[in-house]
Amino acid sequence: MAKHSGILWILFVAVIGSAACGGRNTDSNVEAPGDEKPAKDKLLETGADLLQDKSPLRHFNAYLNGFHFYNGNIRAQMEAHHYVHQLNEDVYQAIIFDGNGPDAKLMGVEYIITERLFKTLPEEEKKLWHSHHYEVKSGSLIAPGIPDIAEHELMEKLVSTYGKTIHTWHTDQQRTLPLGSPMIMMGFTKDGQIHPQLLTERDKRFNVSTEENKKEREDIPMPTVDPMANAWERGELRQFIITERVDSALHKHQGPVH
Repeated sequence: MAKHSGILWILFVAVIGSAACGGRNTDSNVEAPGDEKPAKDKLLETGADLLQDKSPLRHFNAYLNGFHFYNGNIRAQMEAHHYVHQLNEDVYQAIIFDGNGPDAKLMGVEYIITERLFKTLPEEEKKLWHSHHYEVKSGSLIAPGIPDIAEHELMEKLVSTYGKTIHTWHTDQQRTLPLGSPMIMMGFTKDGQIHPQLLTERDKRFNVSTEENKKEREDIPMPTVDPMANAWERGELRQFIITERVDSALHKHQGPVH
């Protein structure tokens, strides 16, 4: 039980501090096409909110703000709002949005695992994952709204973890619908990679300082990063591509349908 006490405290203060997590500090990148929600739908939503159980969603109780880029195109970068659920000591899952307001668009998901589990993955699988060492140590990954001591403890846990991220709605490209192929995303690993304007604008909105965060986290040990992670650094790119395939088995004559 002792090993869970720290993260339980973090999640507790995350919930308590949720009102201060930024509110509508970051608007969505796009407006989805469609007519205004009718009163009947709003009434149904209110009823569903009161009557239906939403147990899985209630456990997404920690909020992280960071940055991603498309695997294979480091110049295409975006801010990402993570709402995180810790499944157990070694596995987290996150829902990713393009903002933190009520109109935020669901961009994708991220699965986060500890170093212990990452070591068990096949070598080819590891190439799909990115490390979090730089995001934590650089101060660019933040947990808005929780006390500094709780954020520091959370970062101590995340610094040696690895993430597998897939975006399905590319609102950074001003796509008003989730069109095109899902994309594997990566995290930054060195100074000078992220667009300075992204950091500056984010820090201003949340009233935080990436540089101050970096200083505060100097005492967090830098982990040894598995050489198979962050494969893009070695030019080994893995990405989804939509291709046309015809399965001959589906076209075999099955006889008349009665």
